[in-house]
Amino acid sequence: MTDAKGATGPLSRLAAGVLAAACAFLPAQAQPLDKPAGPVVLTIQGGVSKTNQGEKAQFDMKMLENLPQKTFTTQTPWYPQPVTFTGPLLRDVLAAAGAKGSKITAVALNDYKTEIPFDDATRHEVIVARLMNNRAMPIREKGSLFIVYPFDTKAELRTELYYNRSAWQLSTLQIK
Repeated sequence: MTDAKGATGPLSRLAAGVLAAACAFLPAQAQPLDKPAGPVVLTIQGGVSKTNQGEKAQFDMKMLENLPQKTFTTQTPWYPQPVTFTGPLLRDVLAAAGAKGSKITAVALNDYKTEIPFDDATRHEVIVARLMNNRAMPIREKGSLFIVYPFDTKAELRTELYYNRSAWQLSTLQIK
């Protein structure tokens, strides 16, 4: 690197080093969103800043698998025994798309819709489950994606309000 006079010097080298170090620590959000290589399983639209298909952020299963994964076991009203779910945290999926807003509308394959406050993603360890009991979920078994709250972690989550915010056969998140 050269200074204003075209010479290289300690300050120019220091500036180059600082710039290189800063670039190495840029947040993941600054990187563009890859295009899905496989079938699209989740589309995020609305308030997203990182897109890969027009104004939408689309994910295939591999993209979701590449995000940090969270696993928990919880009792649900839909199964007689506790179930183990694995998938990325909802907040990480939203961050990958650069999503910002106050409300999320989760839409299922059958057009079922549920409203989720955006801050649920930060207040609770909500996941976009891709595995149930360590197995991929077929569509007929609430898959391939299922928004699940860790119901057993807080009494407030064991209510109809939060059960209704869970969406199986998830296909789209609309950010408002």
